[in-house]
Amino acid sequence: MAIADVKEFAHLSEADVEALGREFDQIRADFEEKLGDEDAAYIRRLITIQRRLNVAARAMLFGSHRRELWWAGALTLSVAKILENMEIGHNVMHGQWDWMNDPEVHSATWEWDNVCPADQWKHSHNYLHHTYTNVIGKDKDVGYEILRVRSDQPWHPYYLTQPVVNAMLMLAFEYGVSLHDLDIDGLVKWQLEDPEEFKRKFRGILVKQARQVGKDYILFPALTGKNFAPTATANLTANLIRNVWSYAIIFCGHFPDGAEVFTEEELENETQGEWYLRQLLGSANFTGNRLMHVMSGSLGYQIEHHLYPDLPANRYPEIQERVRALCEKYELPYTTGSFPRQFWQATRSIWRLSLPAKKMREASQKRQSLGLPRHRGAVPSTGDQTPQTPQTPPAPANTPGHPDPSGAPSA
Repeated sequence: MAIADVKEFAHLSEADVEALGREFDQIRADFEEKLGDEDAAYIRRLITIQRRLNVAARAMLFGSHRRELWWAGALTLSVAKILENMEIGHNVMHGQWDWMNDPEVHSATWEWDNVCPADQWKHSHNYLHHTYTNVIGKDKDVGYEILRVRSDQPWHPYYLTQPVVNAMLMLAFEYGVSLHDLDIDGLVKWQLEDPEEFKRKFRGILVKQARQVGKDYILFPALTGKNFAPTATANLTANLIRNVWSYAIIFCGHFPDGAEVFTEEELENETQGEWYLRQLLGSANFTGNRLMHVMSGSLGYQIEHHLYPDLPANRYPEIQERVRALCEKYELPYTTGSFPRQFWQATRSIWRLSLPAKKMREASQKRQSLGLPRHRGAVPSTGDQTPQTPQTPPAPANTPGHPDPSGAPSA
């Protein structure tokens, strides 16, 4: 059930929310002052490790006719691709390292090893998703426009196919993401808002997909000569592993129990403090060791990432301590759990919501009995007017649609 008044849901007064916003602002200011050589060394070291893994994997696949080298190459390449997409590409394109003024590690210049064009991802993810997080009707990440992930979404017989569609999305996740910035809903209804923009973006996707397919399934396999076929299958295996892993990490951060959704009413005159509160309530973390967090792009700290999407991810463990302390101070929920638990909850919800909703009234009453009333209940998202929100997460300089185009690397 979507939240229409985040203050009432959190049982906070306007003064409390304003004070909370100031404390979150202070956390940002404190960590911005700390950034320096140690942080720069971290990302440069990680990029070096990733590139060495990539070269090692490609070298192993020259002997891909041997089973042990095939597996070694495929798994090493999987790790290299995961690192590049998650802890490096995702975070660099969020602008987390723009403060270094290094054109080699800047959101305006980074193009990742993925079939989704970087500029389109930065618009759909950095701007739309991180501004309108979990707002039904505004955030296209709520079900990725093909899944029913909340009971507020009207049921349709199509959703009976949801378990199968979800499995296909998991295996081809990068291709699903590559279509994310397109006006798919308008295409289905034959009512494109801007046909020329749709064509431009679609051409960009085709070019990027052709480049990636050519690299992984033609160029590198061809370099191994007679081992073309096993090398191509190893590359396919690495891409599948990366897709499944990325899917699991991202779904754990947005769809397990406790990650709330919101109606467009919540965006009306939203204050900075309310924006922070929506990010906190709409995200979920998972636990793990340092290696787990690096391999997940530090998205085990999804709450901290949504509060501060442009602060370097290596600082999230420290930021988490401050955020949890604020949650205790203001008696706010902090949704976290083990990786298997969060993934199971997200998957269970997707399976369950493929069927028509039942007993929604009883479920709502149960939530209210626990002291979590919804303002005016579940309100369907209506209207197409872009809401005004005071918090626009810092987006890379070349993010299409972002209102502030400044911030390119200086000479």
